Amino acid sequence: MIRPTVARVDLSAIRHNLGAIAAFLGQGSQPRPGIIAVVKANAYGHGAPEVGRALAEAGAAMLACADIEEGIVLREAGVRAPILVFGALSVSDLDGVFTHDLTPTISTPSAARTLEAAAARHGATLRCHLKIDTGMNRLGFRFDNLQRTMPEVAASPHLQIEAVYTHFATADDVEHPIFGEQRQRFDAAVATLAHLGVRPRLRHAANSAALLRDERVWYDSVRPGLLVYGIVPPPLAVTIPLRPALSLHSRVVAVKGLRPGEGTGYGLKTIVDRPSTIAVVPAGYADGLDLRLAGRGVMLVRGRRMPIVGSVCMDMTMIDVTGTEVAPGDAVVIIGEQDGESIGVREMAAAIGTIPYELLCRLGARIQRAYGGDSRQRAAGSTPR
Repeated sequence: MIRPTVARVDLSAIRHNLGAIAAFLGQGSQPRPGIIAVVKANAYGHGAPEVGRALAEAGAAMLACADIEEGIVLREAGVRAPILVFGALSVSDLDGVFTHDLTPTISTPSAARTLEAAAARHGATLRCHLKIDTGMNRLGFRFDNLQRTMPEVAASPHLQIEAVYTHFATADDVEHPIFGEQRQRFDAAVATLAHLGVRPRLRHAANSAALLRDERVWYDSVRPGLLVYGIVPPPLAVTIPLRPALSLHSRVVAVKGLRPGEGTGYGLKTIVDRPSTIAVVPAGYADGLDLRLAGRGVMLVRGRRMPIVGSVCMDMTMIDVTGTEVAPGDAVVIIGEQDGESIGVREMAAAIGTIPYELLCRLGARIQRAYGGDSRQRAAGSTPR
C-alpha cells in the first residue's frame, strides 16, 4: 500500500537529462568527455538502484557513489557499469571492493598502503582513481607535496592508477578566484605525476556547476550530479533542456476552520485575525520537509499556491486554503507541477536559505518512490542507502 505522500520519479527524465548533458558536452571545442553520473546518497533521494540501472542503460560511462556500501547496493540491483567510490576507505570495508568489482579512490598514503596490501592478499591488480587535493582541503593528496607522497604509491605492484581527479571548492561561486587556481594546480599536479611515472588514462574534475562554467575543466570525464536529476545548481543558469525527475505528492486529509485570534500547530506561530480555513497535509519533518518552510513555503492544491502556516510537524503540515473549495482528498503537490503552476526544488531551497541538494537528500525513508518512464514501472519503498 502506498501512503498518501509519495515521491514520483520519472526515469525517462533521468535518461533524457543524461542525453541532454552529453549533447551539451558535444558542443565543446575538444572531444566530448565521458560522463561519470553521481548517484551517491540514494541517487540524491531519487532511489539509487532504479536510477543507477537507468543511467547505465542510457550510456553513462561510470557511476559514482560515496562509499563501498552504496556501491554494493548498486551491484545487487544489477548495475554492471563501472562504479567509482569517492569516499575514504576503512579496513573492514575493503572486501566489497573485490567481491563487487568497485573502483576505489586513493586519497591518502595510508589508503594506498591498505589497498595495496588487500590487493596482494586477493592476488589482484586493483584499478583505482587517485584524488588530488588542490584547495578543498578535505580528501586527497596535497598538490604541492606529490614529490614526497607519490613515489611509494607509484611503486605499488598491485595498484593500477586508472584516473586522477580533484574537486572544486567554489564551482558555484563565479566571483571566487580559487576556482581558477585549483584548475592550474591540478594541471601542474598531472604534470608532476607524469614526471614520477604515474600516467593515468583519465582526468576528471567537473561537477555540475564546474562543467557549466568552464570547458577547460571538462578534461576526459565530467561528474554531474544535480544536473542528472534535472536541477541547475544555484545561482547558475543554463539552456540545457533538463527535466526535473522527482515530484512530491500528497493529499488533503482534513479541512478545519479557525476563528480570529486562534492559531495552528506547535507554538501557535500563526495567529489569524479573520475567519480562516486550513487544510492538513500528511507530510512533515519525518518525511524531510524543513521546519523553516512554515511561513515561507507553499504547496499546490487545485492549481493554486497555498502558503504553509503554523509549524511543520513530524507527520503533517498545515496550509492556508481560506476562500477556496479545498476538500479532503484533494491532490497536493509539494514539489512539481499542477494545473500549470509549479514549485521547484530550487525555489523551495531559496525560500528557506538552503541548497537543493539538502532538500532532495533529506526525503524521508518512509516516503515511497513510485517509478515511471520505464518498462518496469512500479512503486518501491526507499532503499536504505
